[in-house]
Amino acid sequence: MAKRRSSLGFLGMFGRSGDLRQLDIALRGADLHPALVPEGVKLTIVNLMKDQWPDEPPPQAYTAVAQLVGYCIAGSDIFERSHGPQQRQEMERRIEDAVEAGDSFDAQIVLMTLHAKLINPEVVERYGLSAG
Repeated sequence: MAKRRSSLGFLGMFGRSGDLRQLDIALRGADLHPALVPEGVKLTIVNLMKDQWPDEPPPQAYTAVAQLVGYCIAGSDIFERSHGPQQRQEMERRIEDAVEAGDSFDAQIVLMTLHAKLINPEVVERYGLSAG
């Protein structure tokens, strides 16, 4: 079976692939406008998701990834205002687990936001993150 490919579209002639559209919807649901996330970062996210779920990422995976990306970009306070204290605590637990694991799917997402220079400085400081 051929591996499905993600597509940004081209000059309005070809549409965006379904996985990128799903990610954009999930980012909006996480109170993060998709335009704030560069297309290259979104492509990296969907490629990481393809590695994690080779057949097809489950629909709820897009929501979970978008929330983690949203927390990394917005930081604790802004994320909590949009999602409440329970969701904030869940994201903080996921990041703590990712830092401890070192090479988990969540760690890859957090590291990708760090490398893309999208991550909130408060998140970097709080968890002692570095790109090196």
